[in-house]
Amino acid sequence: GSLWAAIVEAMLWGLAALLTPCVFPMIPMTVSFFMKGSENRTRGRFRALAYGLCIVGLYTLPITIIIVITNLFGQGTVTADIFNWLATHWIPNVIFFLVFMVFAASFFGAFEITMPSCLVNRSDERADRGGLTGIFFMALTLVLVSFSCTGPIVGSVLIKSTSGEIWAPVFTMLAFSVVFALPFTLFALFPSLLNRLPKSGGWLNSVKVVLGFLELALGLKFLSVADQTYHWGILDREVYLALWIVIFSLLGFYLLGKLRFKHDSEVKSIGVARLLLSVVTFSFVVYLIPGMWGAPLKGISGYLPPLETQDFVPAVPSPSAAVPDKDAFPKPKHSDFLKLPHGLWGFFDLDEAAQYARQVGKPLFVDYTGHGCVNCREMEAKVWSDPQVLRLLRDNFVIVALYSDDKKVLPESEWIATPDGRTLKSIGKINAYLAHKRFGINSQPYYLILGPDERPLVPGRGYNLDVQAFVDFLEEGLLNYRALK
Repeated sequence: GSLWAAIVEAMLWGLAALLTPCVFPMIPMTVSFFMKGSENRTRGRFRALAYGLCIVGLYTLPITIIIVITNLFGQGTVTADIFNWLATHWIPNVIFFLVFMVFAASFFGAFEITMPSCLVNRSDERADRGGLTGIFFMALTLVLVSFSCTGPIVGSVLIKSTSGEIWAPVFTMLAFSVVFALPFTLFALFPSLLNRLPKSGGWLNSVKVVLGFLELALGLKFLSVADQTYHWGILDREVYLALWIVIFSLLGFYLLGKLRFKHDSEVKSIGVARLLLSVVTFSFVVYLIPGMWGAPLKGISGYLPPLETQDFVPAVPSPSAAVPDKDAFPKPKHSDFLKLPHGLWGFFDLDEAAQYARQVGKPLFVDYTGHGCVNCREMEAKVWSDPQVLRLLRDNFVIVALYSDDKKVLPESEWIATPDGRTLKSIGKINAYLAHKRFGINSQPYYLILGPDERPLVPGRGYNLDVQAFVDFLEEGLLNYRALK
């Protein structure tokens, strides 16, 4: 489910990239290049297909090579560590946040970002050689010239896919590049299609500005991930929502022509398309506003910081009645900075939770999750919030949430030494290692129901928004636990 969703999203980003001002002007250049030799149909088709494959390869092969090499030397664990670091460490996330802000400023017209001219010129010169070498360098020129618009999109696609299986980045980048390359391949096959395209003009700059607003909004997600994994507390949910409300309100005013940047033409009247887009934008703003007072906003819950980070949250019924022996563990380990959703009470350390589960005679519900996991937040908002699911979790299970990306360093006595000589010091690294070693888990979210011997009572379950199926999963685990007695 999550992989297909990521592929569809990557394809949509591929379509969006085609409308950017850096990419659209490359179409006439493509047509003029492939007009030479178009008299021979067979040769023309071969050259066009080779061009499309080169574009796909330039986007997909680098990430594939990294995964293959790290898998050969690390049996998947090295690759998982690289992607985990890329997706959750503060350095890449803050860098991506700053990159998105810089690109947004560029899209608004503050300055122009281009690849070094010497690099582009050399690639362009070699494209004139003809043959497969020329086609490759023509594709390379396209990738380099369009970098200033596609760079943030590619980064966003890759980062969003890193919380899934190890090969997910390859599939998502392949989906993005195929959609991105397809129109260029078609124009290389049929140069006459160029005449049907709208001419570039003021509309391209409008697209650029709209993308700038989206860059501002999406860039906050990277800062939010760093903020949550390191517990900085600078981008809580209400701050995040306030920024989004302002950003999308300004976007709505821009679409109505009430806000203009220096490269924009004067908008004397707006068309139906801009009006409809402004209606959608302002409707989204209205949808966001109740979130400032604790509304769950289930439709976008995966992209927001957890509700538990918000200062004002509606009163949640106390779960104490469902945990009669809570006094045995009045303050579970790490509960001073980690919280369960929906007012649930539970643990954040597997050994402590397993001991308590045996003590009270309940099955152990294990939630492998992450601060930067979009699908985890979506599961909590759309599945865990169901009254029947909440009742089952509160009354019949001991819950333990194991964060695989938390950067909190534990006391030295709790560090783990791995067989390959690594020393794991943080909560996230220890949980990720245990998940892979004991249960073969590389993705989040993943849910397990364990018995007294800490073995799964039912097959584990990943991302799936089917509430009834999740209820059946819990009830089957509970039934198998009771059968052991």
